[in-house]
Amino acid sequence: MARSIAYREISGRIRAPASKSSMQRAVACALLAEGESILRRPSRSADCLAALAVARALGAIVEDRGEAIAVSGVGDHVGARVDAGGTAPTTSRKLNCGESGLCIRMFSPVAALFEGETELAAEGSLRSRPVGMIAGPLVELGAECATAGGLPPVSVRGPLRGGSAKVDGHESSQFLTGLLIALPMAGSDSVLEVEGLASRGYVDLSLDTMRAFGVTAERDADFLHFSVPGGQRYRPADFTVEGDWSGAAFLLVAAALAAGTAPLVIDGLDTASSQPDRAILDALRAAGAEIASSTATSIIVRHRRLIGFDFDATDCPDLFPPLVALAAACEGQSRLRGALRLKGKESDRAVALCEEFAALGAEVTVEGDLMTVRGCGLDRGGRLSGGIVDSRGHRGRHGYAVVAARIDNAAAQAAAVAALACSAPVEITGSECVAKSWPSFFEDLASIAT
Repeated sequence: MARSIAYREISGRIRAPASKSSMQRAVACALLAEGESILRRPSRSADCLAALAVARALGAIVEDRGEAIAVSGVGDHVGARVDAGGTAPTTSRKLNCGESGLCIRMFSPVAALFEGETELAAEGSLRSRPVGMIAGPLVELGAECATAGGLPPVSVRGPLRGGSAKVDGHESSQFLTGLLIALPMAGSDSVLEVEGLASRGYVDLSLDTMRAFGVTAERDADFLHFSVPGGQRYRPADFTVEGDWSGAAFLLVAAALAAGTAPLVIDGLDTASSQPDRAILDALRAAGAEIASSTATSIIVRHRRLIGFDFDATDCPDLFPPLVALAAACEGQSRLRGALRLKGKESDRAVALCEEFAALGAEVTVEGDLMTVRGCGLDRGGRLSGGIVDSRGHRGRHGYAVVAARIDNAAAQAAAVAALACSAPVEITGSECVAKSWPSFFEDLASIAT
């Protein structure tokens, strides 16, 4: 499906989308609880639907009740309760994780709690995303694990008994999240030694979610050592899914680019959240946008003159797409660090962003870990050219620049926001890719365009 986005002003009030990071963690915890949990303000993105399907395949009962999703977990029926010398596994299952990196990395340790062999399969771009960091620690903790040369599918066989393990956190914190969620139900206490942990805020989000379901794990101040008491029980919870700072970043940038005389108010964001992408507020202030918090859960954004800025996104790489859209509209040059974190995303996101914004008339370059964006100077009368960006590699029609490389959902969202700084429409081919994280993105963006 192709969508055309033309320049408009942004104003009004809108609720941030539900966080798929918060939602998927809550689904895993609800799966392991004994009884019914209620997940309020849920995300129904493709990634979260994959997590719900995995929970259902592992024995949970899932019921969509509109404003909430009920998950009745398996509790003490988890197979990890069988210690060494217990009953031999007799079952096998296959779980489809779709294109969600969090789903396959997080549910691999969780699946190792269950009897029998479990295969976690991937679709689309996830088939080429690394999962090699999973096998070694799971084996150290008593389970069996194999991957296809460091790529999906992942095969695990429990029980996960606990103990000590070393975890490589350079690539992602998602596997560590899975271990932290699974190990409280192991028979023994566990100690994890973590090297090079990325996106530390998401680990705290995991620990916060676990506490909401009645279990605990502790970390040191440097995120190097984690201790997890075994033999704990998850309790069902009435849990409200956080608003998503990753998705809201696009709304915040859109307002910074094109808010008219009236500001944009974004509701449903926890300004004290552990989500690393809350740092978008720092980037916006550095660029000159006016940010005001009216309550603990609402953000007000007004447009002001935007200037080039420096920002380190190493711990929040999902901010690169909205940051590039912001920088492309600024006056002067912006420097974004952390570009090496983009190679393990749905696409090589650095390449996708360079090609996509080149098609719109922006200059985006990458050298090592540094991405440089030369802005059009929107407040000095400059504008990007507009054009076609293509999320599936199709060629465009006459009169437009074309991106021939496949882009992912976040890059498509960045292109839609960048349209607010373009002199001609931006057409996004394959726009349905946004369903992975925010199915109603285009409709929500249109609702605040005047």
